[in-house]
Amino acid sequence: MLEKVKLALRITTDAFDSELNDLIDAAQMDLGIAGVVIPDEIDAIVSRAITTYCKLNFGEPDDYDRLKRSYDEQKAQLSMATGYTVWIDQT
Repeated sequence: MLEKVKLALRITTDAFDSELNDLIDAAQMDLGIAGVVIPDEIDAIVSRAITTYCKLNFGEPDDYDRLKRSYDEQKAQLSMATGYTVWIDQT
């Protein structure tokens, strides 16, 4: 996942790996809070949400508002998708 995020952010150095790994972990935790279960093999949809989260929170992006809306929409869609959540029957 780190290499995908670095590519999306156009980063070629290892100087930011620790910060980017923290952002990747934070993205996964944020998705988890929304009820999204991160699969062992991260697929393209989850990968895109994590990447968007990292773009949003790395540095000071010029398009913060657009990225925030995009991430929130991706998170909402994942949290409503049966393939990415565990629904518990409480009856």
